[in-house]
Amino acid sequence: MFFIPEIYHIPPLAFLPPPLLATAEAENAPIVLTGVLLSLVIIYLASKLGGELSKRLDFPPVLGELVAGVVIGVSALHLVVFPESGMQATDSVIMIILQWINGVTPAALSSVFQSQSEILSVLAELGVIILLFEIGLESDLRQLKEVGYQATVVACVGVAVPFAAGTVGLMMVFNVPAIPAIFAGAALTATSIGITSKVLSELGRLKSKEGQIIVGAAVIDDVLGIIVLAVVASLAKTGEIDVSNVIYLIVSATAFLIGSILLGGLFNKTFVAIVDKLKTRGNIVIPAFIFAFFMAFLGNAIHLEAILGAFAAGLVLDETDARSELDELVKPIADLLVPIFFVTVGARADLGVLNPALPENRAGLVIAVFLIAVAILGKVVTGWAVFGQPGINRLAIGVGMIPRGEVGLVFAGIGSASGVLSKPLEAAIIIMVILTTFLAPPFLRLAFGQSPEEPPAPGEPPLEPVAVVSEA
Repeated sequence: MFFIPEIYHIPPLAFLPPPLLATAEAENAPIVLTGVLLSLVIIYLASKLGGELSKRLDFPPVLGELVAGVVIGVSALHLVVFPESGMQATDSVIMIILQWINGVTPAALSSVFQSQSEILSVLAELGVIILLFEIGLESDLRQLKEVGYQATVVACVGVAVPFAAGTVGLMMVFNVPAIPAIFAGAALTATSIGITSKVLSELGRLKSKEGQIIVGAAVIDDVLGIIVLAVVASLAKTGEIDVSNVIYLIVSATAFLIGSILLGGLFNKTFVAIVDKLKTRGNIVIPAFIFAFFMAFLGNAIHLEAILGAFAAGLVLDETDARSELDELVKPIADLLVPIFFVTVGARADLGVLNPALPENRAGLVIAVFLIAVAILGKVVTGWAVFGQPGINRLAIGVGMIPRGEVGLVFAGIGSASGVLSKPLEAAIIIMVILTTFLAPPFLRLAFGQSPEEPPAPGEPPLEPVAVVSEA
């Protein structure tokens, strides 16, 4: 039973439950907090150990964070697991520890597990919002405008080619029905801007011409992916496409991004004026996060993505006089929340679908091989969609668009919840998402052909300092 003020005749103002724990039963709130704190200890330890080991092996630290997430997640140790992966409270080692310490009933333990998972998911979402805000701050808006048309072409090719090849191939070669084939093809269109951007930053390539095209294309790709997702989700539910909803998404996404950039100049003056008048601690970073979170809220409110709003906020504030100081103030906050996002992405990935010993996995593995090939080649070809840029690293651009990450997992999750996907096809999509997410960071490093410490080749733009996370 939830704690309802009217039942206990408590005045409304006296009922002030902790915001993050409001969904838990009142008596279980301290247990939920204990579980969250222990989960964060494990996540941070895994993140640091994975990142450091990856760095010493000369791989991008983000790859180590993802692998560390796999180790502590559903695929191995079951330390950090989520109910969306089909896990129960008794499958979580942390929940077993809490039950042993507090002696809670199985029903209460299930409630604690659900609440703890929701809180960790919110923290992970905040992490990716802050990551995209920082990426926006580190991106050069003028240079993004210069590569805007190139990024648009790259994004359109990166959506159209894998979607068409995946859908047609599944229908013609594997005899998959039309609606599941369309859903799987849609999952191939995604690009994880968070993972790619972090790797680019670690390589000091975020502000290079290639980096700006990749980031710009990934943003547009997310917008197109949202539209595609809305279309296929509607198709899965009704068997029909809601044309009005598609038109709304296209118009709102375009207006949101363009409007944010056009109004940036006006807001910059207001932001600087406000900062100059504030004399207390946090006079720069607090107004910046107010703006970033408000833009993320607007993105969600108009049924787009919060990360797009945060990225747009970073682009706008990148033009202010306080930008350099703001960069340094945001980094420690990103260091705290961004690892939660990357570790939980890995923790949710179930590598059990890769086991060929299980008969139900074999059909999915065959389809997965096809989807992986389409997923990689369909994005690599985008580099050759760039024109009028002699000497540009086309392979790096294509490889930078490969990782599906959390965006691909969203497609798989919605497809699974709708009941459209068969078990083999669902397993194949998950395998594709996992491998493209893990392969992209080292492939991107190889595509650029140098480590962060090496000097750029003649004629290449100078390397920029690491921007998103210093060593993690």
